[in-house]
Parts: sequence; C-alpha cells; structure tokens
Amino acid sequence: MSGDRQESCRMKIVSWNINGIRATRVGLKNILDSLDADIICLQETKVTRDLLEEPVAIVEGYNSYFSFSRVRSGYSGVATFCKNRTIPLAAEEGLSGLLTTQKGTIGCYGNTEEFCEEEILSLDQEGRAVITQHKILTTDGKEETLTVINVYCPRADPEKPERKTYKLRFYRLLQIRAEAILKDVGHVIILGDVNTSHKQIDHCDPTDVEVFEENPGRQWLNQFLADPVVSKTEEVSDQPDGALFLDSFRYFHPTQKNAFTCWCSASGARQTNYGTRIDYILANRKLVEAEFLDSIILPEVEGSDHCPVKALMKCCPLPADKCPSLCTKYLPEFAGRQQKLSQFLVKKNKDLEVSAVDKELSSSQSSNEGSETSSSRKRTVEKVCGNNGKKGKLGPKSGQGSLLGFFKPVVPKPTTLNDGHNKSANIEVSEIKNVKVSTQQESTPAPTSGTQNGTQQSSAFWKTVLKGPPPPPNCKGHGEPCVLRTVKKAGPNCGRQFYVCARPEGHSTNPQARCNFFLWVNKKSGVVG
Repeated sequence: MSGDRQESCRMKIVSWNINGIRATRVGLKNILDSLDADIICLQETKVTRDLLEEPVAIVEGYNSYFSFSRVRSGYSGVATFCKNRTIPLAAEEGLSGLLTTQKGTIGCYGNTEEFCEEEILSLDQEGRAVITQHKILTTDGKEETLTVINVYCPRADPEKPERKTYKLRFYRLLQIRAEAILKDVGHVIILGDVNTSHKQIDHCDPTDVEVFEENPGRQWLNQFLADPVVSKTEEVSDQPDGALFLDSFRYFHPTQKNAFTCWCSASGARQTNYGTRIDYILANRKLVEAEFLDSIILPEVEGSDHCPVKALMKCCPLPADKCPSLCTKYLPEFAGRQQKLSQFLVKKNKDLEVSAVDKELSSSQSSNEGSETSSSRKRTVEKVCGNNGKKGKLGPKSGQGSLLGFFKPVVPKPTTLNDGHNKSANIEVSEIKNVKVSTQQESTPAPTSGTQNGTQQSSAFWKTVLKGPPPPPNCKGHGEPCVLRTVKKAGPNCGRQFYVCARPEGHSTNPQARCNFFLWVNKKSGVVG
C-alpha cells in the first residue's frame, strides 16, 4: 500500500479470526492498538458469557459488543471493538432479530418466511454474528449510515451432513439481512471468517475446475458477489442476478496470487504459505468504489491460524453521543467498572500508611469497650487490610515475609542415644539432621569391586528389557529423520501411529515442503513397517 493512500485514509476497519481471545500472549489492548483500526471485528473468540472477564470485556479507549454461543461453553463467538471516536448508533446480536431485547436495535430483517422459527433461532444460537451501525461523513460531504456485520460462518464438517445444511442456511439468512439493510438504510460491510475460499486463486492447491466450482459454498459466493473486474466497466444490472456486493480485496488486487489468510497450524503450513483465503471484507459496490482506498491482507501478524484483513477508507466516522445498550460495559457484572487507569495509580508512602493504620486502630480501641471494642477492631482491620479480615504485619518493614516464617519448628520425640539416656526434645532440628547425616556418612561402607560389577550387570539387564522406542526412519525425499504422528480421526485406524516427513506441509512442487513419505508403526511389535 502506498504512502499516499495511508495518509489520505480517514477510517480503518480490521477483521481477524483470533482463535481464542483469552489465549493471547500479550494484553488485549496491546493487540487492538497494534491493529491500528477504528473498528476491529474478531471471530472465534471462544469466550461465552460465563467465561468473559473484565480485562477482555472492558478495554480502555474502546467500546465492545459480543455475541456468545448458547449451545456450548468456550465455543465460537464474535466481538466488535470500536474506538471511542467510532461509537455506533445501534448494535444488535445475531442475524434474526430474535435475540434482540435491548433498545437501539438496527431492524430491517427482510423476508424470512422460508425459515421456520426453530430453524432461524438455531442459526443465532452459536454466537456467529454481531452488527453495529455507524454514521459516516463521505468524501462528498454527506452524512450517511454504515452497517458493519461481523460474522463467523459455520464450517461444513464432511462427516456431519447436517452441518453442511446449517452452513448454507446461515449464508442464506446473512444474505437476506444484508440486502434488506442495504435497501432500507444505507451502506453495508460484511466481514469475517466466511469459511469458503471463493476462486481457485484463493486456494493453495485446488482440485480440477469442475469439482472445485461445485462446492455449495462457492456457488453461494458466485451468486452473492459481483465480479470485481467486470464491476469496474459494467453496471450492477449487468451482473448475474443483480449481485450487489463486492469482494474488496479482489477489487483492488484481482490477480494477486498466494494471498492467503488461513493455514493449518498442526502441519506448519504457514512456513510454506500453503493456505487459503477465507477471510473477507465484502461491501456494497457504491461504498467500495466511492469510499475505499485499499483492502489488504496482514500475513505478518501472528498469534492465530488466521491473519487479519484490513480496509482503508476515505470517509470519516461520526461518533454517537452514547454507546447502545448492547455494549459490554452495561452488562450487570461490569456496569460502572470502566474507569481511567490513572485513578488506580497513587504515590505510596509507607511511613504515612503505617501511621494512619496505627492511628485508626488506636482510635477504635479507645472509643469502644468490651465486645464493642473487639467488633470495631475487626471492622477496622477489614477496612485497612481488606475484606478477608486477614492481618498483615504493620510497621515500616511490613511486606513479603521470609519463607521460614511459615514453618513451625518440629519438636522431636525423646530419643535414646548410644549411652542409654533420654535426651530432651528441645534439640535443634538442624542438630538432629546433622546427627543423622553424620551417622549415615559414618555407616555407609565404601563401594567394593563386587558391588560395582553387580551394578553394571543390573544396568545391562534393564537396558535389554527397556529398550525404548526405535530411532525414527529417514524420509525418502530429504533423507531426514521423520516425526511420529497418531491418528485421531474416528475410524478403524484411530490410535494408530505413523511416521511422516518432519518438514512443514506445502505444495508438491515446493522442494522445501514435506515430501510424501509415510510409514505405519506395527501395532504389536512397535516396529515400523
């Protein structure tokens, strides 16, 4: 991306499948700041309402909106973080509107008569969509509405046909909602993990064209998206079925190869860029043409099996006066907790702190008598030391105590020594240990040659019994030691072990990638073959 585009950019939007929002190596605020965007949409947060903690829910400088899975804890989930300069007008969880109970919703649900109520509700039960609506100032000086739909589309498990149907129905509901908002309200951006690579150029190793295009997910994308190349020269009406949305990345980079956003972590495929492009920023054609500067992929950003994608826009966000009611800070468990960090930072003076504690304790003791004195002292200690009521050491040297302070001296039982007299039990523990050590040292005989021979024979015996695993074979392609793997997929071979090339997965034409060496480990003998 050129420097001119970066300088003229006034609004940035990022989408990233973070693969677990609680598993980040650094703080969430550091991650959000590093992405440098006004609106940051995260997918596969793997956090449900029961697991959401304050450092994730309340991030200084941002207002957040979550959608949680209601079918399984720690599963799926999406979250949208908006900078305070981009506070949305409205926010809503899900696509159907059935989860909406708060004020300030978005509406425009379209015609969903083809869905039964049970089906449409199930499509919103996995926490796969959250919608925010914003005001923007366009380049021609007009105030317009922009709706951002953050989605984590389902994956079609080949062994579960019902999940394939679920995915396609989710696509259908997403399209109905997006087109309804575009028709009645204004601009729409759909971004997130769509879980389908669209064209062969978006896949590292596509099959033959006919089989590739038959994928139902690709067929849906074909009818939903306008051709980005044709769109630059033809009207929308000339597109098949009047497709209204564009793949913003392909609009700016129609022929760029090896532009992937997802790789298999288990096989190390990112090292060889053996991946797919399944993360998108889709937007209505007018918005892309008039307000987008560029749409890029950020493969250098690690921390997940996906990388972020980013849109740079010329329009300027216009923040709302107040966050909509879906904002996470309004949840009962977090309401009223968002404060500035500076409020918690005060200069600590230990001498003043100690004198204040002593003064408060002495005051409570002199103003009460009997049982009242005891209860007052307890309350004072709780106020000073915390609600747990545990007392700490007071005084200038208070702080972390010595580890030895937690151990009481062990009082040994009377011991009869060689002279037959009982010694008192107040012998120091160290003295007893010294006696034991010295006695052991005096009574341990020096090893003889016979003992050494016996030890060597015993060691040789155990080596013959416990041989350990055999060395791995070398792969045929590189002559390097292989790695041992175990089949985890259910079936007749589940649990069986095998050897494969240790190099990362890659295209067959890449000499640096894994070769096709494969060797089963014999179940009974443990010998390869």
